[in-house]
Amino acid sequence: MNNKFYSVKPILDLNKKQIFIETYGCQMNVNDSEVVLSILQNSGYSLCDAPESADLILINTCSIRENAEQKIWSRIEQLKHIKGKKAHLGIIGCMAERLKEELLENGVVTLVAGPDSYRDLPKLINNLSESNKQINTILSEEETYADISPVRMDKNGVSAFISIMRGCNNYCTYCVVPYVRGRERSRDPKTIINEAKVLFENGYREITLLGQNVNSYSWDNNQFSFWMLLEEIAKIDPLLRVRFSTSHPKDMDNAVIDTVAKYPNICKHIHLPVQSGSNAVLKRMSRKYTRESYLERVEYIKKVIPECSISTDIIAGFCGENEQDHMDTLSIMKEVGYYTAFMFQYSQRPNTMAAKNLEDDVTPQDKNRRLNEIISLQNELSLLSNQNDVGKVFEVLIEGTSKRSDKELFGRTSQNKVCVFPANEQKVGEYVSVKVLSCSSATLKGEIVK
Repeated sequence: MNNKFYSVKPILDLNKKQIFIETYGCQMNVNDSEVVLSILQNSGYSLCDAPESADLILINTCSIRENAEQKIWSRIEQLKHIKGKKAHLGIIGCMAERLKEELLENGVVTLVAGPDSYRDLPKLINNLSESNKQINTILSEEETYADISPVRMDKNGVSAFISIMRGCNNYCTYCVVPYVRGRERSRDPKTIINEAKVLFENGYREITLLGQNVNSYSWDNNQFSFWMLLEEIAKIDPLLRVRFSTSHPKDMDNAVIDTVAKYPNICKHIHLPVQSGSNAVLKRMSRKYTRESYLERVEYIKKVIPECSISTDIIAGFCGENEQDHMDTLSIMKEVGYYTAFMFQYSQRPNTMAAKNLEDDVTPQDKNRRLNEIISLQNELSLLSNQNDVGKVFEVLIEGTSKRSDKELFGRTSQNKVCVFPANEQKVGEYVSVKVLSCSSATLKGEIVK
């Protein structure tokens, strides 16, 4: 899941205290901000669209890479002059959990809350003062926020995220997630299915089931697994598109792939992070699969779902990576033919197993070169993937107006590819059939056909 900044749709009520929320990081953080907003609205807060108007500023943070945290430190400095004596500035999410009291030491931040303490936010806020800063970073083995109805952030009312589980048990050596989000636990499927039904009844036409590793979702002593949940959500209505993220290759079993193939409204796109194409690197990462077993999963996906697109995550320059390891990554990219990828240089995270036990020995120059080669190859693969779609007709869910022209609409295919086409009488949230006429490496361009 990629690192981005997400703004929140304002719901302004000037008779209430004003809150401003910025969200950085993955889709899980977006959903968490929606949960936080729900909790605070029930406690008398109204969302505003500018930090200058806020009584409380919250930044929902990401710790997955050093660069992500540096953005937050810079943002804290930017907000310093806005905060003044009027507003309180709170840091929530993964960075709050990782750095804890350190965030309070700079004199700007007055509230720190980890991912499992959001129910406690009203109490923490009520106790706030410049001389009485508040912190709660206690991790839970049970909290899933299953009973809270998130206040949806999506401005078009078409797509929504549903968190089906929290935490992670994998402990990949490079990753900080298990330390900042705690142990893995799954939500009651009844609450997930009900949330999806309510969203569909309210006009949403696409949901994404979220988890650090959705394939390990489990309920009732392993009697109810992820493929069963996927099937139940798909059965709600054929007009409801279903996506999911993220999958771990070691847990992606045939039952999940077969379920995706069985239901037309389960989108034909699977995000399957590979991280490296080298067995030696995968072992040092503690990914618990090999290059060969990963390719077996890909082979089965292509066999059962020929039209399925596959995306991935790749880390360049992990500890001990040599030139052959790098070439192995390039070769697996070509063999799979990813339509897109999230690609990053390795960033050592404090307190992870890699930071404790492995030497970060790849030079910055080699990391940068290898990453650029990975990006260059992926651009070629993305273009080739899109060129293969020229002349084909896809069902597209309209998400909004194109950024470049108000005379064009955009939406995504089942394969998660963005498609732009001339606007007619169609509306956001409707399905249309679009014939692809041309493309770039990032976008399909076409026209509506009957």
